[in-house]
Amino acid sequence: QVQLVESGGGLVQAGGSLRLSCAASRRTFSDYAVDWFRQAPGHEREFVAAISRSGDNTDYADSMKGRFTISRDNAANTVYLQMNSLKPEDTAVYYCAAVLENFRSTIYTSPAAMDYWGKGTLVTVSS
Repeated sequence: QVQLVESGGGLVQAGGSLRLSCAASRRTFSDYAVDWFRQAPGHEREFVAAISRSGDNTDYADSMKGRFTISRDNAANTVYLQMNSLKPEDTAVYYCAAVLENFRSTIYTSPAAMDYWGKGTLVTVSS
């Protein structure tokens, strides 16, 4: 069992930046592949970014490539999402999710693959 807590959301103007954090309760967080998803009002939850347990493999949704960067500090049990050039359409609740993974470079992009979820942090981008 691992508890995930997101932080770093808030209100930002279009073109601005935010860094989200996902802190895990377990010291073995390095055993987990981690994703970020988001859900806007009236929309389904969508994939944002993924990182392998070792951090050597990442993936992004097409609309986030070049603007968002996922990274992790396993010593700090934390995964980050750096979001630059934010747009009003990035407004959503952002969730981190984790799944225990045996292979160091495996990543997942489907919410169905994830076992543990945080409660989310709200990002609002004003125009």
